[in-house]
Amino acid sequence: MHLSADSLVQEIGADDDVDDSLRDGLEELLDEPLIDEDEQEVVDAVLLWFREGDDDLTDSLMDALTTLDENGAVWLLTPRKGRDGYVAPVEIQDAAPNAGLHVTTSAGVSENWAASRLVHRKSF
Repeated sequence: MHLSADSLVQEIGADDDVDDSLRDGLEELLDEPLIDEDEQEVVDAVLLWFREGDDDLTDSLMDALTTLDENGAVWLLTPRKGRDGYVAPVEIQDAAPNAGLHVTTSAGVSENWAASRLVHRKSF
């Protein structure tokens, strides 16, 4: 699933260290603001900001699934290697199946953040 102007995207774990230009670009693409993590509306994607030292990654991924459409994706954003809060890829690979997810792609999306796209195992 690709994000477009009609996609609903919920943001979880935003803090003052997030990449505002990435968020602004996404909101511009969607033509509306990201949905707050407290909302219970079914969404097409979840933007999950996660850092080492946050809660358990598997638990955070499970929480991200609460409002996610069955064909949706979780975009897990973690600090890039060498940055505070870095999460090793092996941790993501270990946590994803425990949450019923599969990592499909990973890439650097900004100077400080990397993204991993996770989907329900039956969706890939």
